[in-house]
Order: sequence, then C-alpha cells, then structure tokens
Amino acid sequence: MEINETTILDDRGFIQVNGDEAKEFLQNIITNDIEKISEKYTLFSSIFTPQGKYLYEFFVLKLIDGYLIESEKNVVPEIIKIFNTYKLRSKVNFIDVSEKYNDVVISLEKFKQINKGEAKKGCTTIYNKDLTYIDPRNIKLGGKIISKIENIENTIKNLNLHKVDKGKYYKKSFDLGIPQVNLLNLKNKIFGIENNLDELGGIDFKKGCYIGQENTSRIKLRNKLRRRILPIEKISGEIYENDTIKYKDIEVGKIMITKPHAFGLIKVIDPNLDEFINNDLICVKAKVKVLKPNWI
Repeated sequence: MEINETTILDDRGFIQVNGDEAKEFLQNIITNDIEKISEKYTLFSSIFTPQGKYLYEFFVLKLIDGYLIESEKNVVPEIIKIFNTYKLRSKVNFIDVSEKYNDVVISLEKFKQINKGEAKKGCTTIYNKDLTYIDPRNIKLGGKIISKIENIENTIKNLNLHKVDKGKYYKKSFDLGIPQVNLLNLKNKIFGIENNLDELGGIDFKKGCYIGQENTSRIKLRNKLRRRILPIEKISGEIYENDTIKYKDIEVGKIMITKPHAFGLIKVIDPNLDEFINNDLICVKAKVKVLKPNWI
C-alpha cells in the first residue's frame, strides 16, 4: 500500500469476548500466549483440533472489559460455536459484533504518522477512539484501523486517504506468502503448523497447554514438518482444488486454495523444496510454479 492508500475489508468479522473468566478461557484453548496482549500489542493466534489440525486463525485485541477477536467474517458463527463447545461453566461471553466494525487498511508509513514513529509487528494504538494495529504476522502488510462503520468515511477524510480495491492488499499478502481468504478450505485438512503459524508468530511453544498442543509441539521439536502451505503461480492452464502437483512424476503437493490467489500444500523435504522451487511443475493439465517466501 502507498502511504495514502486504503482499502476497506468488508469480509472481516469480529467477536467480543468478555466475562470474569475470559482471559483464562482463551489462554486454555488458543495457540498463542494471551499474557502478551495489552493495549499496546495485538496477538495473532489460532485454534486447532485436539489432534493439532487447523481450524481457524484470528487476531486478538485488548478491550477495556475483555477482548476483540478479528477473523474472516464467514467463520465468525463457527468460531463462536466451537468456543461455546469448550465453554462449559466458564464465566465468558461471545458476541458477534461484525455489523459494528470494518477493517480500514493503512500503510506502515501512515501508521507511523498516527503513532509518532513507533511501528513494529503487533504494535497497537488508538486513532479517534478506534483500535489501530500493525499486522503481527508481517510488518510489510501494514496496519489496520478497526473502525465503527459509521466513522469510516470521516477516518478516511481525516487521514487524507484514497480508496483502492482490496485486491491490491490481498495481492500483497499473496506475494508475502500469507493466505487470508477462503481459509475454510484448510479446515481440518492440514496440521496447524503446516499453515506456517510457527513462522508467522501464531504459536507460542513456551506457553502452557492449548488444544492440539501435544502433536504441534512434537512436529516442531522433532523436525517432522514435511509440508507447508505455499503460494502457487499459475503458468498456463486452469487449476482446481485438490489438483496434484508433480515434479519429475513425483507428487510434491496439491492445490488447497484457488481464489483470489492460489496456495498449495507443498512438500519441503523428500524431495527438498529447493530442488524444484524454480521449476515449472505439472498440475494435472496446467503448469504452475511454487513460490518461496523469504521468511522460509
């Protein structure tokens, strides 16, 4: 994003979490350490199955009386449902407030203007009473203002911003190797750690137990991670979900997400990723190339 560009992510949803035991509840089930969160720091985290399979990912922000969870809007009801499954008798409430807020994406440079120069991953401040933070996964994704819907146009005007299509933002995310749309395609199909949550700061391996912790830690500590979700560039033809990707007649992955940008579950060893990363690969009747983010 250029310094004065913005886009409105109307496909993001929000859950307000409050109650006397909200902190303890979240700490026991999410993959990151809730103790890190403050008015000045936003957390990226996830929730897995007991076997360590990926379910949902989200940001967690601190509110005065609890927390605000931001995720894809279409999975908000599912997240609330699974939270209620684990709630039991905990004194905690989950409220869908997706119709109250939208994400206003801002550049890193604009965030620095708002926050008087301070900007690092997860850095959080307040702009015109709205929570504003730098993406904790990758600083190159810039920042977001979680704006009340009725305040968005005033926010854009006051910050001298002009709107661009949200496709530009998601293309930047693709270039960085971070899928953000259609993540339901990954649900319960891959291990959470295969979605690079370890590299993107979404898992704390030093915190106490969380759902799926045992398998996740085993894969990490025993170097058993053999596949990762990686961006896919289409060279020719059409690709579809579950299409296999082959290198020298060896299956090295399959397509998991096709839109708005393609991502695949790709082997990183046996064969080693570096062996085929710069090659045109066969994907049924198409040709593709696996892209390697610079953080791997």
